[in-house]
Amino acid sequence: MQQRDFGTTGLRVSVLGLGAGQIGDARHSEDLAGTLMNRALDHGVTLVDTARGYGLSEQRIGRHLSWRRNDFILSSKGGYDAEGAQDWTPAAIRLGIEQALTRLRVDWIDIFHLHSCPLDVLRQDELLGALDDAVASGLIRVAAYSGENEALHWAVTSGRFGSVETSVNVADQWSARHVLPHARDAGLGVIAKRPIANAAWQYARRPTGQYAETYWERLGVLDLGSVRHAAGLEWDEFALRFAAYTPGVHSAIVGTANIENLERNIRLAQNGPLPLDVLTHIHAAWDAHGQDWGGEV
Repeated sequence: MQQRDFGTTGLRVSVLGLGAGQIGDARHSEDLAGTLMNRALDHGVTLVDTARGYGLSEQRIGRHLSWRRNDFILSSKGGYDAEGAQDWTPAAIRLGIEQALTRLRVDWIDIFHLHSCPLDVLRQDELLGALDDAVASGLIRVAAYSGENEALHWAVTSGRFGSVETSVNVADQWSARHVLPHARDAGLGVIAKRPIANAAWQYARRPTGQYAETYWERLGVLDLGSVRHAAGLEWDEFALRFAAYTPGVHSAIVGTANIENLERNIRLAQNGPLPLDVLTHIHAAWDAHGQDWGGEV
């Protein structure tokens, strides 16, 4: 699978990464989790993204992938739920990283994100200093931020982070338009989350109260079905190729607990960027309807 330099961090990541949220679900077996993660690495996926809040994800990565530590770039997130510390304090950063290392059974985390904290929290010097200390001590390699909108813009332009993670998809282009150009100029690595827009197209009716509801509404307004159909693409390929090859994106992470879906996503990502005429239609639809839409949080 195609590998990309991750900004100026010195890391290299695959164009498709594995979002490890779903494998943290206790309803999925250990055998499935281990098989899926190792299959991903066997197929050339080199970025695995997890978080403190993803159930058993960190423990399962440690159990099934720690023996392959040099085969992948490990991304995690925190700032909250650290044992013995109040959320969003220097102690939460320090203890959270130490506890994550124990769960992951590794000596370092390549990319560690402050996880979707608001701007007033993000700008606290003591939190940023705690990240700097973690980098200096070798516990993490890159200090990062995961989030959207104004907080994301500040993180990219602050000079305090080496990478960011944000939503990039056909129904969520705010970051691609307003932030990713600055990230490229600053040499930051960029991980695109939600690249297939939570598969919102699979719902015949509004999925009220579900994760995909906002994207379902936006896709209805953007009316991209005819463009996709004319290009001869299924929704998942249409969406994934758009996100993975958006300028400034280094890796697009897709979560799954299905091995067939994992292998299909890998094949689709290798098909390269969408044709220029298709991209022109997608961008025109956003210009007409999405200007007032922020990034989905």
